[in-house]
Amino acid sequence: MITPFNGDGTVNYAVAEQLAVHLADHGTDTLVVCGTTGESPTLTWDEEYTLFQVVQQAVAGKAKVIAGTGSNSTQEAIVATQKADKLRLDGSLQVVPYYNKPPQEGLYAHFQAIAHASPDLPMVLYNVPSRTGQSLQPETVAKLAEISNIVAIKEASGNLDQASQIRRSTPTEFEIYAGDDSLTLPLMAVGAKGVVSVASHLVGTQLQQMIQAFESNQNSVATQIHLQLFPLFKALFLTANPIPVKAALNLQGWSVGSTRLPLCEPSTEVTHTLKSVMTELGLL
Repeated sequence: MITPFNGDGTVNYAVAEQLAVHLADHGTDTLVVCGTTGESPTLTWDEEYTLFQVVQQAVAGKAKVIAGTGSNSTQEAIVATQKADKLRLDGSLQVVPYYNKPPQEGLYAHFQAIAHASPDLPMVLYNVPSRTGQSLQPETVAKLAEISNIVAIKEASGNLDQASQIRRSTPTEFEIYAGDDSLTLPLMAVGAKGVVSVASHLVGTQLQQMIQAFESNQNSVATQIHLQLFPLFKALFLTANPIPVKAALNLQGWSVGSTRLPLCEPSTEVTHTLKSVMTELGLL
C-alpha cells in the first residue's frame, strides 16, 4: 500500500484510511503497510507506527495487515517488530538488509534474531536484490523456513529458477509470493501462492480473479487476464516505484500527493504512457 501525503509532505492519515478500505473492498486480502511502495525509507518510525494503527482499525474484519518493519540494522528491526507485535497485527515483512551486503550467514542470523524476538508474530521474508544489493539464496531461505514463525517469502528477484529452487527446498506450507505483478502468473505455475502487488491499487479485483482462475484450473482465463493487464504492470515500473502508481491514483482523483524526496514527480512521458494504458483498460 502507498503512503498518501499532504501538500506539505506530512502523512495524510485520513486518505490512508480511505484507501485501505477501498483496497480491502477490491480484491486485496492483506495490506502490507510501510513497505517499498509505502516509501518506508523516508518515513519515520513514529509515522509508520501510526500508519499501522490507522490501517488496522480501518480494515478490521475485512483484511489482514502486515507491517513493514525491516531494516539494515538488526536491532532496529527487532525493536520496530516488537512494537508492531504489541498491536496484534497479522505479520511483519522483513527486507534483506540493504547497503551493508552481509553474507548468507549474516542474513540467516539477522532474520533468526528478529523471529526469535517476536516468536508469536508471523514473518514474511522479502528478497529484492535490485534494491538491496544482496540476494537471499534458496539454501538460506530453506534454513530460515525451519523457524516456526517464518512462514513466507516475497520473492522479487525476478528469477524463476530461484523461485523453483525455493519451492523445491521448503515445506509446502511455506508460502511464496511474487514481488512483481508481471511475474505473478509465471511464479504461480512453479508454486507461488499469490502476489504482494503494486497494480492492486488499480486492478485488485482483476488480479484476484486471475489468481482464483489459476487455482481453479481455468488457465486460459488466467492467462487472458494476465495479458490484458501486462501493459499496466510495465507502465507502473517505467520509473522508480511508487512514483508511477501514486501518479496513477492522482489521475483517478485520489488525493495521495507526491512522493518524498529523493523520489520526485514523474516525467511528462511517464504520465502520458500511464494515461494511455489506463484509458485503454477503462481505469480513467
